[in-house]
Amino acid sequence: MNATAVLEHPVECRHVAHRRPEETPLFSTLVAQHSIDVPDTEWLTRLTLDGPRENVRCLSLSLRSCKRAFDIVAALFLLIATSPLTITAAILVKLTSPGHVIYSQTRIGLNLRKKKQNDRRADSQELVHETDRRQPGQERRELSNFGRPFTIYKFRTMRNDAEQNGAQFAQEGDPRITPIGRLLRRTRIDELPQLWNILKGDMSLIGPRPERPEFMMKLQDQIPNFIDRLGLKPGLTGIAQVVNGYDNELEGFRRKVSYDLLYLQNCCIRNDIKILLRTIRVVITGKGAL
Repeated sequence: MNATAVLEHPVECRHVAHRRPEETPLFSTLVAQHSIDVPDTEWLTRLTLDGPRENVRCLSLSLRSCKRAFDIVAALFLLIATSPLTITAAILVKLTSPGHVIYSQTRIGLNLRKKKQNDRRADSQELVHETDRRQPGQERRELSNFGRPFTIYKFRTMRNDAEQNGAQFAQEGDPRITPIGRLLRRTRIDELPQLWNILKGDMSLIGPRPERPEFMMKLQDQIPNFIDRLGLKPGLTGIAQVVNGYDNELEGFRRKVSYDLLYLQNCCIRNDIKILLRTIRVVITGKGAL
């Protein structure tokens, strides 16, 4: 299943369908649309705010400092605590399939760009082929507007030729996943190298999961305001991961917007601890893995 197959369904822009550019909703309206009555999140502490948070700059300096300190301390602790697992995983990956142990991939991270009022991507009502509207060299400039690219690290869980036909989403029973890779995915051990991304400052422990640049343009075309979820640093885990699990369908991506905007509005250390504890439960049960 490739990216186009997943995202080729007719666009159903529930929140901004049939709007003219000048009627693009304010961010406060967007937050209200996406973060009220989100199911299975009653455990999350709701904060009382003076106004909606748009990105990390809306957090107080003390909260940003505490969150970064929490990231560093937790990442160092987890690196040490899980070192037997990571060493074992590295050996098993190396012995069971040819190729590199660590798989690196470009992802799109924090986006602090101000959104233009008349963003044509947000008002697009159908997915237009890139060749119909882009000249050579334009796509790279377009993608740079989605957020800051960075290199993410994972234990390799697929064959070396997994994407010989282009970027693809993983799917249930995916034959490209190696036997040991299936175990690593179910237990989320494959994500442990991202603790290094957290220490580098590319990621946070809790935040929206970063998407691949190959998918960002299609997702933004089909889900207006999709990039607004990247107002915080991307995370190793988040509300979407503990509630929604791995989801590569269009409705799943829409839910991610809701969960991530909900977290942005209620970002605090107390909620980070709650999400981390629930992530441990998800790791133990293997819930939502592919």
